Amino acid sequence: QVRLVESGGGLVQPGGSLRLSCAASGSIRNIDAMGWYRQAPGKERELVTTITSGGSTNYADSVKGRFTISRDNAKNTVYLQMNSLKPEDTAVYYCNVFARSSWSRPPLAFWGQGTQVTVSS
Repeated sequence: QVRLVESGGGLVQPGGSLRLSCAASGSIRNIDAMGWYRQAPGKERELVTTITSGGSTNYADSVKGRFTISRDNAKNTVYLQMNSLKPEDTAVYYCNVFARSSWSRPPLAFWGQGTQVTVSS
């Protein structure tokens, strides 16, 4: 099994910054793609950004130029630097990791427990 532990959420004023972290642990042979999703009240969960094992990134249009995803493969950790935050960024943020426990098995999707980000004055 793979366990994901998120940290870094909180309350920030509009225009402020936050950095989220998500550390994976457990039976991990390899981690493929890592990413962040978010879910605002009354809305469906949506993709924020992803990063492949090779470092290629993808961003939702709503966060391009403001959010940056990165990963530290040695620490099995993915980060989300969020700048110029807006009230509409308020949501629970979830990390998502595709990991495999052995090379003979396909990668499986794992989810973090979620961390609340609130942007408000």
